[in-house]
Amino acid sequence: MIKVAVPNKGALFEPTLEMLNSCGYRVAKVGSALSSIDPENGIEFYFLRPGDIPLYVANGMLDCGITGKDFVAEKGVTHARLLDLNYGYSKLRAAVPHESAVTDLATLAGLRIATSLPGIVRAYFAPRDVEVVELEGAVEIAVQLGIAEAVVDVVDTGSTLKQAGLRVVGEPLFASNAALFAQAGREASPQVTVLKNRLEGRIVAVDYMMVEYDCPGVILQRACEITPGLESPTITQLQREGWYAVKAMVKRREAQRIMDELSALGCRGILLTSIESARI
Repeated sequence: MIKVAVPNKGALFEPTLEMLNSCGYRVAKVGSALSSIDPENGIEFYFLRPGDIPLYVANGMLDCGITGKDFVAEKGVTHARLLDLNYGYSKLRAAVPHESAVTDLATLAGLRIATSLPGIVRAYFAPRDVEVVELEGAVEIAVQLGIAEAVVDVVDTGSTLKQAGLRVVGEPLFASNAALFAQAGREASPQVTVLKNRLEGRIVAVDYMMVEYDCPGVILQRACEITPGLESPTITQLQREGWYAVKAMVKRREAQRIMDELSALGCRGILLTSIESARI
C-alpha cells in the first residue's frame, strides 16, 4: 500500500479530491480525519497542509503527493515531478503602493518585501539585496501597516491588491499549478505509475472528445485531414457501398468547429461524445 499526500484545505483541496475520485479512487475527508484508506486500490491518502507536503514526500515518509509547484519550490527539496495537473493555476506577483516610484522588479532591490513565500523571493532576487519580511497570511496589508514597502503574493485577479491600494509591477516571479510529485527513486514503483497514468488519462479525457461520422469515399481523404486523430482515425467500411464510418479523438475546444466542417464537406451522422478516461 502506497501513501499519498493531498491538500487538507485551500484552493487545491476540492479539485484534487474530484480528480482522484474521477480516476476511480475512493477518497473523502470526513470531519477532522487525517487520512483515508482505499483498500481496493492499495492507497492510503493523508490530508496535509499544501506547504508541508513537499517535506513529507522528500523525507520518504510518504511515497508521493499532490500540491502546488510553488510550495515545492519554496521548500527547495528534491522530488521527481511526475505530472502537471490541469488546475490550481496561480502567479506570484510583486506589488507596490500606487504612489511608489517602482516601475519594474529590478527597482525593488533594497526595499523591504513582505511575502508568505520567502524562499522563492530570495532565490529570484539573489544576488540583489532585498529584505524579506516573512508573513503567514494577509500579505497585502503589510504596506499599509508599515512593515514593508512592497509585497510579493499569489495573484488571481489582483482585486485584493487593488483594494489594499497596491498595483502590480513587472512580470510574475513564479507561475504555478497543481502537480503530482514523488520521492526521488520511487517514481517508477508500480502503484505510483498506475496513479500517474490514471491522472494523465483523466487530463486527456478533459482536453479531448470523440467524434464519429459516416463519410462517402470520395471525400474520405479530406475528412481525415480534418480529423487526423492522435495517430490516425479509425475507419470501417459500411454496408452501404462507397461509405465509411470514421472515429477520431479531437481537441475539445475545436470540436464544434470540426463538426461544422465535416457537415459542410458532406459527412453525415456526426456524433460528438465525451471521454471519461484514456491511456495514450
